[in-house]
Amino acid sequence: MAPYTPIVPFDVLSQRLNIAPENIIKLDANENPYGPSPRVSQALAEETYYHIYPDPDSTLLRDALSAYVGVDPTHIVAGHGADELIDLIIRLFIVQGDAVINCPPTFGMYRFDTELNGGKIIDIARHEDFSLDTESIVSFAGNAGNIKLIFVTSPNNPDGGTLDDACLRQLLQLPLIVVLDEAYIEFAGGSRANWVLAHENLIVLRTFSKWAGLAGLRVGYGIFPHWIRSHLLKIKQPYNVNVAGTTAALASLSDLHQLQLNVQKIVKERERLYHALEAFDFLQPYPSKANFILARVIGKDAAELKAALAKDGILIRYFDTSGLRDHIRISVGTPTQTSVLLETLSTIE
Repeated sequence: MAPYTPIVPFDVLSQRLNIAPENIIKLDANENPYGPSPRVSQALAEETYYHIYPDPDSTLLRDALSAYVGVDPTHIVAGHGADELIDLIIRLFIVQGDAVINCPPTFGMYRFDTELNGGKIIDIARHEDFSLDTESIVSFAGNAGNIKLIFVTSPNNPDGGTLDDACLRQLLQLPLIVVLDEAYIEFAGGSRANWVLAHENLIVLRTFSKWAGLAGLRVGYGIFPHWIRSHLLKIKQPYNVNVAGTTAALASLSDLHQLQLNVQKIVKERERLYHALEAFDFLQPYPSKANFILARVIGKDAAELKAALAKDGILIRYFDTSGLRDHIRISVGTPTQTSVLLETLSTIE
């Protein structure tokens, strides 16, 4: 199996580029440039139970999440990032040889965890505009007996496009578990978390990594039908969400006003970045509802463009995968970071 390609750590990048960390503009991992709520640092400093194992049921966190997403806590499972829940869902539903539908280009962990757990990946590529090929998915799923799951992401990574209601309803008619990954939904609006209450084959995944700036603490959660949640709890690690992660997540949920202001700033800057990238004749950006912009590179080598920006301490994402080798993805930063990026792009011949 091919390994998942993670982003290089910040301190390693600083040494590798010989650039001080404060001078690096990191726009390669869809992280929140404003960081967590100020209440997080305070709460972590005041926490007194680091020496005690955390609540295996994440009771306080699930109660707070219930108010945030509008579903009863009995539908919620907290995870060590949404990545842990992706792995657990696949373990729960597949035995060796069972299949999972993947819709590339999309988040690489669906493939990684399926192969890790002995499953077979069925790739049904997206259309040229990155929308789902729903017709092919429906046709294929209706004629194959060992397909257990389909993963779809809205907004999708790496393009930032969203899934419409009609498409999701079609998928929910299939004899599959539909896993809807909403890692970036705070930047788009329109969560389907409450759809789980009406659909016994729908799982919705969410995270604190993007909107709340907690990527380094790994806190995610899922909204599950009761029948799935009861089995998932049997196989999850008992202390999967640590004390620091829980404390930070609770502090974040107590400071929604500030964090939502940060989300609004990112959305505003996303629109500025999109229109600014349109002005470059060698870039074709795609409209996005997430906190990043995907752009096709025209008349230049995308990998070389990434390398040229890195020399100046500006880090963006390049995917050496089919369908994306002539693309770059740029996370939305602060207005100052955007200005530096645009100025540097204007000097590239």
